[in-house]
Amino acid sequence: MDKPTPYEYVHDPAAIYERSFAIVREEAELSRLPENMHDVAVRMIHACGMTDLPWDLAWGGDPVTAGQAALQSGAGILVDVEMVRHGIVTRALPAQNAIICTLNDDGVAEAAKTRGETRSALAVERWREHLAGAVICIGNAPTALFRLLELLEQLDKDAQPPALILGFPVGFVGAAESKEALMASTLDIPYLTLRGRRGGSAIAAGALNALAWPTP
Repeated sequence: MDKPTPYEYVHDPAAIYERSFAIVREEAELSRLPENMHDVAVRMIHACGMTDLPWDLAWGGDPVTAGQAALQSGAGILVDVEMVRHGIVTRALPAQNAIICTLNDDGVAEAAKTRGETRSALAVERWREHLAGAVICIGNAPTALFRLLELLEQLDKDAQPPALILGFPVGFVGAAESKEALMASTLDIPYLTLRGRRGGSAIAAGALNALAWPTP
């Protein structure tokens, strides 16, 4: 049997990594973003391959400075799904930050079924005791972002809010609307989001990783 002809491709992982980020910076229009947001956008694009992503980014306050300061101070990270948790590079976290996902906690599925709601929405209700000063990273369910906004609007005026909301729910039912609700809120909490249907766990984790891990 003839030996297969080898494919021509780059083998060196360091070279692949370096070239990937170089291509992103060549092709993406980063100039419309604040300077300190460039690395975040680059890592998000690297996670999804969509170099037009900066045009749909929206933010409030200074999400990069707020997120970096919170992580450096040891803030917990609240995620809506395990896929986001597994996408976070834990070795890059500056303070061994706890990553909390309540989606599969005891009683969540049963309560969601009884109330006719999504598990994601019910799981967010279990974030109450962890909200103060936290970095919130939503990468899947629009209902998680909607419920988060409801919880935050109910906070006592003296309660400490989260430090940052990374809101990247994805899909065709409620995703764009939940992000519009975040942008329209008067909560005065720094946030970063992506207009429209696009989002997902890889993008959300990419944004979080950029806050903890300098981009080449």
